[in-house]
Amino acid sequence: MTSHRRTNRTIPNIAGSIASHPRHSSQYRISHVVRTVLVSILLAALTFVGTAAAAVWVDINSTIEHRSFTLPVQADDADKDNEPQLVDVNAGKPVNVLLLGQDTREGDGNAAVGGSGEETAGLHNADTTIVAQIAADRSYINLVSIPRDSMVDVPSCSTANGTIPAQYYVQFNSIFANAYSYGGDLASAAGCTVNAVNALTGLDIQEVVVVDFQGLSSMIDALGGVDICIPFDTQDTYTGLDLKRGLQHLDGTQATQYARMRHGTGTDGSDVMRTTRQQYLIKALLNEALNKNLFTDSPQLYQLARAALESLNISDGLADAATLAGLAMSLKNLDSSHLYAQTVPVVADPYNPTARVVWSDAADAVWEKLRTNQPLTAQSDDGQSSDGTTDDSSGTTSETPSDTSADDDSSQQTMQDGTDTEQTQQAAPDPNTGLVTSVDPYTLQEVLTDPATGGVVDPETGSITDPLTGQYIGMADQYIMYTFCRVS
Repeated sequence: MTSHRRTNRTIPNIAGSIASHPRHSSQYRISHVVRTVLVSILLAALTFVGTAAAAVWVDINSTIEHRSFTLPVQADDADKDNEPQLVDVNAGKPVNVLLLGQDTREGDGNAAVGGSGEETAGLHNADTTIVAQIAADRSYINLVSIPRDSMVDVPSCSTANGTIPAQYYVQFNSIFANAYSYGGDLASAAGCTVNAVNALTGLDIQEVVVVDFQGLSSMIDALGGVDICIPFDTQDTYTGLDLKRGLQHLDGTQATQYARMRHGTGTDGSDVMRTTRQQYLIKALLNEALNKNLFTDSPQLYQLARAALESLNISDGLADAATLAGLAMSLKNLDSSHLYAQTVPVVADPYNPTARVVWSDAADAVWEKLRTNQPLTAQSDDGQSSDGTTDDSSGTTSETPSDTSADDDSSQQTMQDGTDTEQTQQAAPDPNTGLVTSVDPYTLQEVLTDPATGGVVDPETGSITDPLTGQYIGMADQYIMYTFCRVS
């Protein structure tokens, strides 16, 4: 099997001066469990701002150490220095993290959210997978969701009970489940999954966070809940969710059900659509933390820190109070509009088009941005994007006049990602919604375009779809907040 792994490239050195060699999926030490994604590790880091007292660090480190274990060494990592290394986020290097949402019904909290029964006994699925990249200068964060129903080829991987051979045309979330079953532990499941993601994307991710239902719910409750703008009345008999259109304040259980819902009002039953709602929730949670000025509220910071670290399985490069404190300090000035999120481009699987997907040709353009440490909007340091766009307050982009070279680059990017930027070059985004409005020359219907992705926005729901494939790639959060909740 051909691997995209780049053994000769410089791996992000997030271990600072202590690190002599990078690590991949080997020798991770992990500490406890939760369900959704980047916000968990971000909030865990953010909460350390203002809580650097030694007593707090000792208390939290004891929580980490109490729940630690080690991932097995992968075959191609055997020659690396795998001694535990302390992350130094002040090294000015990008931080790549694989975020895994585990669907397990073990424990009363997980069963209460996900349900229980004989058919779910021993269940260990990875229903949420997000690649998170924190910029070297901490000015932005990229999030790319991988649908669980993607059909992929994966390399062999090592587990606590031996090696699993390479697999071909398997459902992505089966990697985690099979490795857990074969290896008998979370370390094996996480190790095989990050090994597969690195091979599929060409990245070399060194850190992993695993989350479950109960942990996410506890995190959100510790935050005091989260405000979510609901674009339409939403009911779901599977989760019991019943939300009215407008700005709603959700507790931990409600928010977790919102993230995992697939069969409720306005959904199509697909995991692809669900990934976009999870990204939307992450942005809302980060905004909640920033709006509450948690940097100056030490008691609440400490409560949230404990909730995060008692709810997360964190690889050893991040599972340290001092490490999280340093990361928090470097992220304290992050503009939440610079949290860029999308789902990897997919198309219907030709062998099972109603239930499975495969990555489209445009997927590699997305991974290339992460491989070369660029924001998903291709925005440069001076606010000018590499394709001639300018960043606005929403974190989306608007087109400005550019030279011939920039136009050529934009055309090449258009061919790569399957989007048409001709219309967005003719108008700037609305300052309230962040979207570009144009008229389809064939139907004469008004079209809303997200200039960051080139996707078409549904005016009734705020969902963003690929204009060529029709697959969901995101949610227009600024448009949704302004249009349905009049929040700007």
